[in-house]
Amino acid sequence: MEVVLQNLTKKFRSRDRKNPQDVIAVNDFNFKIPDGKLIGLLGPSGCGKSTTLNLISGLIKPTSGRILFGEDDVTDLPPENRGIGLVFQNYALYPHLTVKQNILFPLQNLKGKDKLSKPEMLEKAVAAAKLVQIDELMDRKPGELSGGQQQRVAIARALVKMPRVLLLDEPLSNLDARLRLQTREEIRRIQRETKITTIFVTHDQEEAMSISDMIVVMKEGVVQQIGKPQEVYDSPVNLFVAKFLGTPPINVFEGQVRDNQLFIGEDAVLDVAGVENQEVYVGIRPEGFLLKEDGPFCCSLSGVEVMGRDISVVSTNKASLNPTVRSIVGTENKINIEAASVRFELKPAKVFLFHKKTEERIDFEVRV
Repeated sequence: MEVVLQNLTKKFRSRDRKNPQDVIAVNDFNFKIPDGKLIGLLGPSGCGKSTTLNLISGLIKPTSGRILFGEDDVTDLPPENRGIGLVFQNYALYPHLTVKQNILFPLQNLKGKDKLSKPEMLEKAVAAAKLVQIDELMDRKPGELSGGQQQRVAIARALVKMPRVLLLDEPLSNLDARLRLQTREEIRRIQRETKITTIFVTHDQEEAMSISDMIVVMKEGVVQQIGKPQEVYDSPVNLFVAKFLGTPPINVFEGQVRDNQLFIGEDAVLDVAGVENQEVYVGIRPEGFLLKEDGPFCCSLSGVEVMGRDISVVSTNKASLNPTVRSIVGTENKINIEAASVRFELKPAKVFLFHKKTEERIDFEVRV
């Protein structure tokens, strides 16, 4: 099911008497979500991603704009008539009901031509349980399940009606790290098997990038960038997006462009043809450093962390806006941990320039 958001805006009344202006939670959101894709809404707390999900679900009404499911305008329809499945952060299972009864619950509320017989309902419930691999737990109650199992029950309950659109609101935030990794892989598998258009809300960029077909990065109710995860990572439109995506985070420096050369401090670190002379922010991905004894970029060495397949070189630089500079290099590199400094050559594709005032990215030509 294709989902279209047209100029979607949501304003809330301010409760601050000193500042009575409306709070804009979602601001003029335009996006066409392709049929059968998994879309990640990504951003920090308060960016408007959960509000967007609640607008799509019908739990709250937009101040302006339209929501379409295929050819159907659902903007004014109540949630129960939209054909959605919704999974909450806290699972919202009925504790006094068994797993089977929890999954059956949405089917028991169907009326009219959609009403099913008991055998039909049971067949659908069992199929949903098998899809999320909990069919052996049907007689247990939520209190007897692990967090991951409870999450699967919530997903099965949302899927049992085969909704037109599946909405997931931070579904993994209550799980430990290992279980979160396992469950996100399960969500991706289920989405691919069912081919249901799915919208997944999270503040965890690694989570969103690992399972989404496309991600939408939001800040203060405004969409910053939409694209495939790797494309957004490799080509951020502004400093906010560059800083939000990536683990470890991008290293940010104050720099200057002079005569087609990028300077960080006194070091001329890279040729940046076509960029006007100006002060800039410089973003360098951790994997954008190459250890080189005569490299143009010098940092003060703080330490080395061995991480198995990689080495994290921890250093400092006076021009850095981060407390430390983290550089990820291969284990084949030999580093003298007693040295006072370390020198790097930079990979041009992993270096980004941003306007000092607007923080928008500045493109430059890579000279070979």
